[in-house]
Parts: sequence; C-alpha cells; structure tokens
Amino acid sequence: MIEEMTTVLEPSPLPDFVETKYIKDIVNRALSYIKAGFPVHFRGGSGTGKTTLAMHIASKLKKPVVMIHGDEELTTSDLTGGEHGYRFRKVVDRFVSRVLKLEEDMVKHWVDNRLTLACRYGFTLIYDEFTRSKPEANNILLSVFQEKMMDLPMGRGGEESYLKVDPEFTAIFTSNPEEYAGVHKSQDALRDRMITMDLDYFDYDTEVAITQGKSKLSRSDAEMIVNIVRGLRESGKCEFAPTVRGCIMIAKTLKTQGITPAKSNGAFMAICHDILSSETSRIGSKTNQNRVKKVVKGIIEKELGMGKTRNLA
Repeated sequence: MIEEMTTVLEPSPLPDFVETKYIKDIVNRALSYIKAGFPVHFRGGSGTGKTTLAMHIASKLKKPVVMIHGDEELTTSDLTGGEHGYRFRKVVDRFVSRVLKLEEDMVKHWVDNRLTLACRYGFTLIYDEFTRSKPEANNILLSVFQEKMMDLPMGRGGEESYLKVDPEFTAIFTSNPEEYAGVHKSQDALRDRMITMDLDYFDYDTEVAITQGKSKLSRSDAEMIVNIVRGLRESGKCEFAPTVRGCIMIAKTLKTQGITPAKSNGAFMAICHDILSSETSRIGSKTNQNRVKKVVKGIIEKELGMGKTRNLA
C-alpha cells in the first residue's frame, strides 16, 4: 500500500495562479460537469493553459491526484497494473522430530498502476496529452466511464476480476489537436463519453494578468509585452502564433536582468527577437526572424508614439 501511494500527488492551490473572469468561467463550467459525473477534456494548442487548468481544478476537488502522461509506448497494463516480481512462501514442519516436511510455493506479485489506484480509491485522474497514447491502450477507459467497472486480468492473487469504480473517481483529460509526430486520433466511443472544452488564446486582460503575476513587472510593462505578442500573433506572418508563454519568458527575463522596456538600451528589442523568433518557427529560418523583427519593431514604434515608453530599440 505504501508503494502504491508514492504515485499519488496531494493537490494544492498553485501559488501564482491567476484567476480572471475568463478563467473563473472555464473553471466553474468544468466543475459543474465533474459534479454531474462526467470526465472533462481540455483540448487546445500549445500555451492555452490546459495542464495548468487541470491541476487547478484538481486542487479545488480536494482529493489525491494521480497523473498519467500520454506516450506512444503506453499499454493497457501501464494504466491498470501488471505482474512485477514474485512472492515466495516456505513452510517448515518439524512437529514430528524425525520427519521434516517442507512446503514451498511461488506466486507472481501484482502491482496496481495509476488508473486502477484512482478507480479503487476515488482519486482524481489527470491524463495529460492522452492522444499521444495509442487508442487501444485507452480502451479500458470505456467501461470505466460507462459501466463504472474495470475489467482486470485473472490470476491476481485471489483478488477480484472486476473492480467497481469508486463514485468519487474523477478524470480530467488534456490534448493538443495539432498534427505532429506521436499524436493519434481519439476513438469516437471515448470522446463521446467525455465533455470537451476547446481552449483558445486567453483574452487580453487575462494575458496581462498572467504576465504580470508570473514576473512581478508593473502593469504598464506587462501591457507593453502583451501588445507585442498579440500584435505578432494577429499579423498572420508567423509559422506558429506566439502564446502567453512568450509573454512570460520576455517578462521574466526582464525582471531577472532588473530592466524595464523603457530603460533597456536596446536589450528589450533583442530579447523579444530571440524569444519570439524561436517560438514562432520550427526551423528558425532567416525569413521568419526578419518578419518577427519587422513586426515587433513596428509595434514598439507604435507604442512609443503613444508616449508609453522610451529608448526601447
């Protein structure tokens, strides 16, 4: 039992989690679906806060959490459990002094994995990027959600072959719909058993609040950074649109260096160029770098014209 519990996390509120009206609406809707007894699925591109939201909601449920990360090599036994090692038993009978009686037996040792633990004890399961796992590995989830039963292998040391899922069991899934290596289409039967919430880029106020909260920069400096990232995103000139992660990287770098956009002596422009060029292109082409530099410079000049900052580039 102690070995099993080492895979369990104790949820706690994230210390720097930013909860704006936009975020609260998503959280409240997700909690209402969970309360009604349905698993929730956050689907969205990179940087839309899927995993962070899943962890935040899990903390509000105030139950132990088990976490699984989707992987191409994951199998059903990696979810439910398997036979690992052996148990030996030896009985020595010396009741009659001149007679020695020995009995030995050996049985395989079954160890529950994370899905079985969550179902048995009513924990919260977070299955991050579940579409990275092969669909056949996730088939075990169909009966878990529909019949509230888990079909386990025979010969588990006398234990039950069917596990009744605890009523408190909760599941939160995340996935990225982008087509990239290692992603599988989720089977319709599984998708039909969960409520999918599609996540997009955060609204302006939320991006500013997150940028400021993660970096501790001033509101005006956070707005400046968000305006640059959103301007680049809306320009439609990048291979990949930058996300709030770009805002956080720029803001934290400025904070670490102890500078502000208005007093960077050109460093702010270089930081934006480095971070946003890498975030918006997979291969790092010169064409993309020049596009990013041109768009960022134009936005900075526009901000300068509004009298918000000085000496940016």
